[in-house]
Amino acid sequence: MAGEFETSVEYGLKLSKRIYYGKESATVAPAASTPPEPVRQMSRRSSTGGSGTDQKISYLPTAVTAYAVVSEPEAIDNPDVPSYQPYVHGRCDPPALIPLHMYGAELEVDCCLDHARVGFAGRWRVHCVKTGRSCDCRVAVPMGEKGTILSVEAEVTGRLYHSRLVKTEDAEELSKASKAVGGDGRYLKGNIYTFRIPQIAGGSMISVKVSWSQKLVYRGGQFSLDVPFSFPPFVNPIGSRICKREKILLNVKSGIDKEIAFKSSSHALMELRREVGKMGFSYEAEVKTWSASNFSFSYSVCSADLFGGVLLHTPFLREFEEKQMFCLHLFPGTNQLRKAFRKKVVFLVDISGSMKGDPLESTKNAIMSSLYKLNQEDSFNIIAFNGDMYLFSPLMEPATKETIVKANQWINDKLLVEGGTNILPPLQQAMKLLAETTNSIPLIFLVTDGTVDDERDICNFVKASLASASTGTSIPPRICTFGVGKGFLFGGLEYPFPGSFCNHYFLQMLAQVAKGHFDCAFDTDSVDSRLQRLFTTASSVLIANISIDFLTNLNSLELLPSSIPDLTTGAPLLVSGRYHGTFPESIKVTGTWADMTHFTMDVKVKRTKDLPLDRVLARRQIDLLTATAWLSQSKELEDKVAKMSIQKGVPSEYTRMILIYTDKGEKPPETHLVMEVFSKLNSLRSLQLGSESAEKQNIYLGSSLGIGFGNLVATARNIPPGTEEGKQPDAAAKLVNAASSCCGAVANRVCCMCFIRACSHTSKQCSILASQICAALACFECISFCYELCACE
Repeated sequence: MAGEFETSVEYGLKLSKRIYYGKESATVAPAASTPPEPVRQMSRRSSTGGSGTDQKISYLPTAVTAYAVVSEPEAIDNPDVPSYQPYVHGRCDPPALIPLHMYGAELEVDCCLDHARVGFAGRWRVHCVKTGRSCDCRVAVPMGEKGTILSVEAEVTGRLYHSRLVKTEDAEELSKASKAVGGDGRYLKGNIYTFRIPQIAGGSMISVKVSWSQKLVYRGGQFSLDVPFSFPPFVNPIGSRICKREKILLNVKSGIDKEIAFKSSSHALMELRREVGKMGFSYEAEVKTWSASNFSFSYSVCSADLFGGVLLHTPFLREFEEKQMFCLHLFPGTNQLRKAFRKKVVFLVDISGSMKGDPLESTKNAIMSSLYKLNQEDSFNIIAFNGDMYLFSPLMEPATKETIVKANQWINDKLLVEGGTNILPPLQQAMKLLAETTNSIPLIFLVTDGTVDDERDICNFVKASLASASTGTSIPPRICTFGVGKGFLFGGLEYPFPGSFCNHYFLQMLAQVAKGHFDCAFDTDSVDSRLQRLFTTASSVLIANISIDFLTNLNSLELLPSSIPDLTTGAPLLVSGRYHGTFPESIKVTGTWADMTHFTMDVKVKRTKDLPLDRVLARRQIDLLTATAWLSQSKELEDKVAKMSIQKGVPSEYTRMILIYTDKGEKPPETHLVMEVFSKLNSLRSLQLGSESAEKQNIYLGSSLGIGFGNLVATARNIPPGTEEGKQPDAAAKLVNAASSCCGAVANRVCCMCFIRACSHTSKQCSILASQICAALACFECISFCYELCACE
């Protein structure tokens, strides 16, 4: 998908050279005034194909960008200054994507704890389609760390579009009842969301507002934010008199009662306000060209020693969940002298056939880099698995330079991809190796790109094993999981998320029950860095076996995650949940230091008034509850997740995003009203928002925004993530397949020229049909191939 998108943009940029902007374009954009050679055939080749060592320019968006979707090149022209355009024969299939000129860019960011909500407002003009013609427009929204699209709004010449989340089954019923248009809002890659706005006239202005959530990255007591805000030169309007103004508004409500210090910013921010735990900044400038760098910002938490707190939140009256909400946060501080636990580490590496190439090579590099971060008092082992398992050593080995060199050689010699995927036996072996750990933190890092059919059995096995281990003196293993992969097409269905062959909720649940951490790679290029970051975070344990004393003082409690992880130097610890009862004014947190002495800390409780704690925690809680629903196969819990998703505006596995069209001035329905409407038989009429006819198609169904629960078939067939499998046949192939007569049977066995000659002896109509089919295949140079190789010549 991403490769095809880049190719379409590249073709779109070539086609846009046909546009003439007047005399000013000669000085502003000379390239734009020179029309290219007429394009006779719009053939497509993968942007990743070909040979050579030259690095290809990436045309993936690096900021929110709008594109004209052009199927007919003859429609391309300046709507203001019509010019002579040589006629272009043929169509673009898939359509070319021409980046639109941008006329406004505003960014608003709200930060709280480790969460950021980003809102972007932009304006574009359809500058490349002649007057009287129209085209669809596609908007691409790249997001930062673990980004999730939240909402979409668009306005085009009196038409308004608003996104809503509805239950999956309601969306299916809506599709059957209303003849709703099948939308194509989807993730291009794991962090790039795209959606389509239909039929926009040439010369029109488009206003779009999108919002998404992303994570703040924590390193060494410092939070950093990176928002895609780097616009390529070709989105700058042609003309020196056009005003281009950028605006950025940043609000930081850290959620902690300590001073926070501004560290750095990519743009010249002006401070608006500063309080304890809060900051506000703005940036506004008139620029010659749009920003060429991402918006980045960082601030530090001014505390050397570890600290924490509890935030309480009261739900609104209309929330389906009446329980109170809480969030415990513990920060490790910046004291570099504090001792961390020694480590015993076992790497479990998937070497099934689907890991061939970059996935395995990146995993190897990450493991070797991680081994060199171990101290000599640490120990390690490596277990590779497919249908069988292969051990580097039958025992845990000390992390000396000599042993690590041997491990490097073993990795290069033995980690060869083949076979299927079987996770349970190597996991059992790893837990045996770490069974008697008493004064170190035992860590298992599971790296896989697939799904297995006994995943629930694996989780239940780990639960039982850890429950029995907790009664002794040994420290149970922490299991950290990592999903490898990227988006792909399989069996005609789209799985546009990272690591979609693996079941992310299985990996999350396995990490949750074992007090570990979970992460995934959006594509194979990021496997190395993200796996190393996971290792660094999980292996720097300061306090283990953390418990909280308020568990027995409440009438009911829902804890997320259900098992409290260790506190590490790599990230703050956040534990949230819901409760009934009276929360104490302070709670006691206990644990174990690296020297095995007892840790205890009194943490104050504070009720929040201006922090949107429910929305800050929504993504985290939805993921954890979805993993629990998957394990328990609870329909009731699935419904709960769906309700939370709709109410908080965060996509889930059990909801779909729809785009509702209204005329300007009409008010779109509230989310709760949409849900009430779907519970009635007359859902269509209620959602038509006052339209005169139910035939008016003003509801656009988007694709599911969930990551799915893995793909057993693809795993069994060892299909590498990112492979385009099971694509639907193109038009020419459909013509050949449709020929079910004797002509079709002959076509499967002879070349095109022989096929035509054979058909000419049967009937004139059959000969004409054969000629048309072969002409349709001419773009693949099938005719010349037959002339060269046909034995009948």
